Amino acid sequence: TTILDAIKAAVGDETEVVYEQCPSADTLACQDFSFAIVAVGEEPYVESLGDNSELVIPLNGADIISSVADSIPTLVILVSGRPLLLEPLLLDKIDALIAAWLPGSEGGGIADVVFGDYDFKGRLPLTWFKQVEQLPLHIGINSWSILSSGGSGPFDDNALTALSSDWADMVDGFQKSALESRLGIPLIYGIDAVHGNNSIYGATIFPHNVGLGSTRDADLVRKIGEATALEVRASGIHYTFAPCVAVCRDPRWGRCYESYSEDTEIVRKMTSIVTGLQGQPPHEHPKGYPFVAGRNNVIACAKHFVGDGGTDRGINEGDTISSYEDLERIHMAPYLDCISQGVSTVMASYSSWNGRKLHADHFLLTEVLKDKLGFKGFVISDWEGLDRLSEPRGSNYRFCISTAIKAGIDMVMVPLKFDFVEDLIFLVESGEIPMARIDDAVERILRVKFVAGLFEFPFTDRSLLDTVGCKLHRDLAREAVRKSLVLLKNGKDSKKPFLPLDRNAKRIFVTGTHADNLGYQCGGWTATWYGGSGRITIGTTILDAIKASVGNETEVVYEEFPSADNLARQDFSFAIVAVGEEPYAETPGDNTELVIPFNGADIISLVANSIPTLVILVSGRPLVLEPWLLEKMDALIAAWLPGSEGGGITDVIFGDYDFKGRLPVTWFKQVEQLPLHIGINSYDPLFPLGFGLTSTKENSSD
Repeated sequence: TTILDAIKAAVGDETEVVYEQCPSADTLACQDFSFAIVAVGEEPYVESLGDNSELVIPLNGADIISSVADSIPTLVILVSGRPLLLEPLLLDKIDALIAAWLPGSEGGGIADVVFGDYDFKGRLPLTWFKQVEQLPLHIGINSWSILSSGGSGPFDDNALTALSSDWADMVDGFQKSALESRLGIPLIYGIDAVHGNNSIYGATIFPHNVGLGSTRDADLVRKIGEATALEVRASGIHYTFAPCVAVCRDPRWGRCYESYSEDTEIVRKMTSIVTGLQGQPPHEHPKGYPFVAGRNNVIACAKHFVGDGGTDRGINEGDTISSYEDLERIHMAPYLDCISQGVSTVMASYSSWNGRKLHADHFLLTEVLKDKLGFKGFVISDWEGLDRLSEPRGSNYRFCISTAIKAGIDMVMVPLKFDFVEDLIFLVESGEIPMARIDDAVERILRVKFVAGLFEFPFTDRSLLDTVGCKLHRDLAREAVRKSLVLLKNGKDSKKPFLPLDRNAKRIFVTGTHADNLGYQCGGWTATWYGGSGRITIGTTILDAIKASVGNETEVVYEEFPSADNLARQDFSFAIVAVGEEPYAETPGDNTELVIPFNGADIISLVANSIPTLVILVSGRPLVLEPWLLEKMDALIAAWLPGSEGGGITDVIFGDYDFKGRLPVTWFKQVEQLPLHIGINSYDPLFPLGFGLTSTKENSSD
């Protein structure tokens, strides 16, 4: 079946198909074509007869495309055994382009997808060059690493449901190409696995860092690192951009939940996750050198160097205004702990220090981090971090490259500017960037690849696939949830605690935007960069967990938003209201008001007016809690962003375990107080750092 045969068979009975091998002037002058399909490509060849140094579309293919596309909306089907030259001017004229390769005898497969009976599934098996002068051009040519941005994945049409095995197939495909390159150097593939392997469907999603800071449990955090490493390696990935060791001094910051605490000492304690991710270095391991124990471990990345949590007014990518002594004491100290554990990489911060962009700061990146602290791994830029060194962003890109590389950036995240390598080569050949700086960067990158074992074991260990979302890891995540919960109020009368709840109560009312929303429960950096709503992965919502925990005779009544009818009922033993923030990440999460979204305060008030109420606040930071609202509640829990295992919440509220969590950050009374943290003279919080009640005694604060 030719392509023409397939088109004629696929269109409707009333559709006229006009065919010409070469388009005539009369046909092109017609104004009544809905669209054109132009199929051009190579004539057949074999072996040496197919060698071609020009790779233009034969048989005047480019001219045919151009003449048709000038007059009619045009789909081009390119039939060829390899990429062919596609000039920018020609590409601009085309409405759609399909690489059909050499499809064989069944042209109907092409019609199946162009008319929408099936979606496109193919991905390029080789690099499509811009100009033949670039050749050879393939993965591994000047390529040190690849990363996935939040939400990207193996399948363009449905990246969010790709399994770990699909990711492993993709990464191994890239690795195979790298090993077939001239030097055969394996690549590093990186991903933001910041609370589990959170981009991949079915992985265990652990609480975000702010919740882990509430646990004060360094051993637990190390175990989470170990579990995360296994699930990341099962997907073929070698490198995670974690942990974030920022010291968050202002909850208005959109990355507050990525910080373990406002207290430097708590953050330092939580750096044990580095050992979990990379493994425990032996006693004789040389100071400052990267370490990765084996194939069950990943390359870790301490970020964002340095001061990202201390910016003025909590503005993401803002300016940290401080003395060097305060920068070192508050924000730099956790990096010493990471380096002592053999952390392999450090990511530079988008932010500035006293007006100096960190990506351009030679003093901090080279003189301090590399020379003074003795860090021997590589320094990586953040996503498009170089572009931010000029205004408008990326407007003087060679300046950006030169400034960052000379400041001490060794590896650069380049998502879109594919002329980066060309510009870098120009800057080196012109003497703007010393060759010694390139040699140092390459040495550091290769050092990490060697210690990670990529030369010996470049491909995925498929035996690890059974660890993804396994019961052992989900049980660990559930433990982390219950240890992270901070009980802020327990009863209107301190002598009459409201918790634990009676699991055998006759009838329970469950309501709120976050009671049955797994995406909200997990927060940002889950499935996508910014997170999502609903059943975006596999897990247990708060509502699921309540239903699984109560007695057989207990009726659970659920509404996302409480109705007047249910509020008027007199037969509820108690209500559980789960409200909080919608997911966010980075700058979109910056917030100067910090009220409970989705009219959360109103929902709490309505329910608490009628029914004894436990409030579960699901958020990445403290939010405004007005005195009148606090008075109405019978109990209040800060659940942070607990991840996929909602059962950890019911473990505690029904009394199987007691509350262990203590506030990792100060809970302010009013946003006008901010920034409010330990060390502030006018420290007058609603709840201080370290506060946390238990069910059995009044206060377990630090």
